[in-house]
Amino acid sequence: MMELNEELKAVQDGLQGEAMQKVLNTLIMYGEAFGAKRMVKITGKMGHAVIATGTITWKPVFNLMQRLIDGGALPKESFTTDPVGYLPEVPATLPQKAMFSFIFSQQKRMEKEWELMGIKNKKAYTCTCYMPEVGNIPERGDILGWAESSAVSYANSVIGARCNRNSGVIEFMTNILGYVPEFGLLLDEGRKADWIIEVKTTAKPEPQILGSAIGMKVIEDVPYIKGLDQWIGTELNQKTRDYLKDMGAAAASNGSVGLYHVENVTPEAKEQGVSLIKENAKVFVIDDEVLRKTQESYPNIWTDPDGEPQLAFAGCPHFSCEQLVEWTDKLIEGLDAKERTQVAIPVVFTAAPDVVDHFRQSYPEKAARLELMGVTLSTICPLSYCANTLIRDTRIITCSNKLRTYSHSRFYNEEEFVKIVTGGN
Repeated sequence: MMELNEELKAVQDGLQGEAMQKVLNTLIMYGEAFGAKRMVKITGKMGHAVIATGTITWKPVFNLMQRLIDGGALPKESFTTDPVGYLPEVPATLPQKAMFSFIFSQQKRMEKEWELMGIKNKKAYTCTCYMPEVGNIPERGDILGWAESSAVSYANSVIGARCNRNSGVIEFMTNILGYVPEFGLLLDEGRKADWIIEVKTTAKPEPQILGSAIGMKVIEDVPYIKGLDQWIGTELNQKTRDYLKDMGAAAASNGSVGLYHVENVTPEAKEQGVSLIKENAKVFVIDDEVLRKTQESYPNIWTDPDGEPQLAFAGCPHFSCEQLVEWTDKLIEGLDAKERTQVAIPVVFTAAPDVVDHFRQSYPEKAARLELMGVTLSTICPLSYCANTLIRDTRIITCSNKLRTYSHSRFYNEEEFVKIVTGGN
């Protein structure tokens, strides 16, 4: 039997209503399945919800949310949520747009339920809720109940908060209860490294491919990464955080990595060093050859494998403002080298609504240049868009390993991606 404090005993006795009682009992069963002995209080100042796409297939989830609202079971704090699955500015054919209106027919209902539940605001739709412009930034040591895989990885690893990889419905119930079962990455022992990853490359590894190699090797274990600091430095500035964001997202999607430590870089590794490594930890060396073979292993699952690319996405997870600036400059340089003014195929950059606003206000000339180049700047979830069977025959390329993993998109590294969209083969 799980240990409950007096507050939770009152909930279990039904003193806060039947809906809250069911939420608690669900979380008790969930925790006991993983050996949790007790519930611990969520200390993060804001929640996050991975459920953000109003697809018709998720209708039972939205029915459940309405039952929770009707029963008075509401989140303790405001929250952010993942980005929406379709926005009209993103390229699509007329038949696809017509079908999208049916597939995403629950969108308005979902957004109304989020308002009733207490979402932060109408712009709080992003997978990178921890961006400074968005403001959902946990403190080190905070207990969270999140589910978004890239956000869980970032919060655990880069910030040093504590969170398991929960499911979307479980995540939402923890935000309602204000407690989460204590197991796994919430415990000191669960945060110790099962693997030593030795980075021995001759150049700075691309984060998307490095994270992929790590995730496919360690699966759901915790890696301690050595040798990466020579390429990214030891200061957790925005550039380094962006690198770790993308590396962690690839490790979380190509495996199930919820926490990694980077020697001399991430907070727990800086503080505890090699004492974070378990005695029987396995060793995996990543060199140039491993990275090459990793990328070569990605399948091409286009319905027309030899066809020309038709659409390109970058920004999964959502770009930071600094990345929008960097990628704008990359495309400008690539187009100037070919004496072109516009991209060769439609390109979509994605970022949080608040980040997009900040970019447009702080870098108006670059934002205008993006538009002139033919690049769409959107707040959409590229994963939800590209994983949709309605666009199965659209030949999409990406430089995001997360997007590649969950859709039929074809992966190219950053150099290849820029070459293709600016008019290369």
